[in-house]
Amino acid sequence: MEFLQQLFLYVSFTAFIFLVIGLFRPWAMLWWEDVQNRRKVIKVYGTVALVCLALYFGMNLMIQ
Repeated sequence: MEFLQQLFLYVSFTAFIFLVIGLFRPWAMLWWEDVQNRRKVIKVYGTVALVCLALYFGMNLMIQ
């Protein structure tokens, strides 16, 4: 369980870093998409960061 918590925390931090990079250079983070813009970067990486962070805190509350 602790491994999954750390995994979700690391994935959320990585997604946040990718989000920041994508705000400056959207094409670098969305190279597989036909259209790369900042809105898509926020949708993809922002959603991943928030979901993983929510899972991390949810699992943290379950353990305590």
